[in-house]
Amino acid sequence: MTGPGLHLSQCFGEVDGVEDVNDADTLSACQFDETGQYLATGDKGGRIVIFNKAEETAYEPYAEFQSHESDFDYLKSLEIEERINQIQFLPPTNNAVFLLSTNDKTVKLWKVGERKIEFSGERDPSSLFPRRLPVSSATIVASPKRTYSNAHNYHINSISMNSDGETFVSADDLRINLWNHEIEGECFNIVDIKPPSMEDLTEVITSCQFHPTHCHMMIHSSSKGTIKLGDLRAKALVDGQSKVLQSPDPGADKSFFSEIIASISDARFSPDGRYIVSRDYMTLKLWDVNMESSPVLTIPLQQHLTSKFVQLYENDCIFDKFECCVSGDGMFVGSGSYDGVFKVFNASTGKIESKVRMSTMPEATEGSNFKFSEKVLHLSWSPNTDTLAVCGSNRLYIYNGIRDCKGSSLISPEARWEDEVDDSTLTTHTDVSSHMSKVIL
Repeated sequence: MTGPGLHLSQCFGEVDGVEDVNDADTLSACQFDETGQYLATGDKGGRIVIFNKAEETAYEPYAEFQSHESDFDYLKSLEIEERINQIQFLPPTNNAVFLLSTNDKTVKLWKVGERKIEFSGERDPSSLFPRRLPVSSATIVASPKRTYSNAHNYHINSISMNSDGETFVSADDLRINLWNHEIEGECFNIVDIKPPSMEDLTEVITSCQFHPTHCHMMIHSSSKGTIKLGDLRAKALVDGQSKVLQSPDPGADKSFFSEIIASISDARFSPDGRYIVSRDYMTLKLWDVNMESSPVLTIPLQQHLTSKFVQLYENDCIFDKFECCVSGDGMFVGSGSYDGVFKVFNASTGKIESKVRMSTMPEATEGSNFKFSEKVLHLSWSPNTDTLAVCGSNRLYIYNGIRDCKGSSLISPEARWEDEVDDSTLTTHTDVSSHMSKVIL
C-alpha cells in the first residue's frame, strides 16, 4: 500500500520470502551523500554497495566491495561481526567517492573511483618488429585508505562526519571519540560516561551526530530518553552539556517496559540545525533546540503494540533500533515499523502524509499476529530531492514523489501552518502550538 504522493520507483535485491533470506544479506545501513548523487547500503555480511544516480530519479549499481571481515578478540574471547553498523560520506573530491564505514569495533575510510588498467592487446602485424599494443580499460575500484581501530572497548553504534570536512566522531555505549580522518593512529575522547564501578551504570549512549553547519556542536542520545547538546568550544571533554532535552517524567504510568521503550535509538538534526528529530520505540519526537522542557511534537507510530510488550520482550524485538530521517528541506520526517510498514509525516503539523507497506503479504490487523521479522529499521532521505531509500530485509526500495513534478509541496502553505491536528495520530503540546505556526524546519 502506497500513500498519496509517494510511489515506488526502484527495488534492488531478491524478492523471496523473509524466511529464505540469508542473514548475511540483510541490509543493516543506508545513507545518501550530501549531493544526493550517491547512495550506499551495507549488510550484515560486511559488504557495501554504492548506487549512482544515472537519471533524474533512477539509481544504478556503481560499486560493490567487502568492507569488513569477521574477527576475533582473543583478549576478551569475543567474536567481532562483520556487520556494517553505519556509513558516512565525506565531501566529494574530484571524481572519487570517499566514505567511512564501521562495524562493532573498527572504522574504515574507503576511496571508490575509476582506475585505468593497462594490458597487452593484439599484435600489430604491420610493424617490422611485431609487438602487442597496450590497451587500457577503466574499472571501478574500492581501495582502503585508513583504518581507525583499537579505540573502542564497546560496540560502535554511530559515526558522524563534521561539517568542516576534516573530523568525525565515533560513538560506542560509553564513550565518544573525535578523529581527524587524515590521522588513523590518534583520537581524542570527548565524552565518557563510564562510572568508576559498572554496577553504578544507569544509561548508555545510543547515537551521536554533528550539527549540519556548526562544526563545534554535536548531540548524543541515551537509553534514558535524553538528548544532550554539547559545545566543543567549552572544553576538551564534553561532559557538561550545554542543554539536555528530555520528555516529562510519566510518573504513575511507569511500568517494567517504560525505560526500555523510552530509549532513543536515533536522533538527527533538521537540515538547518534548529530542530532535532528523535525516534524511540513507540514515537517520533520533534524538538526545538531552544526549548528543553518537552518536545514540540510527539507522533505515535506503533501504539497498537502496547498490548504485545511481553511477546516483544520474549523475542527481543522490543530492543530493535529504528532509525528516523528528515527531508532535505525539513518539511517531512519518516520512520519505520513492523509488518513492512514505514510512515512519512508533515514536520510542522504531525499529520501523516504517506503510509507505505512494502510486503506483498496480506496486511496484519489488530488482534492478528504481526510479522515482526518484516521490520523497517533503516532509511535515508536524499538531501536535495524527494527520494527516500528504505531497507527491508535484503531489499532496497527507492521511493519518489512526496511532492509534484515541479518541486512544490503537496501541502498548501495554509495547510502547512494549520494548528488543527488529528488527535488519533498526534500528540501536541499546546504551550508551543502558536510558536509552531510561525516557524519552518
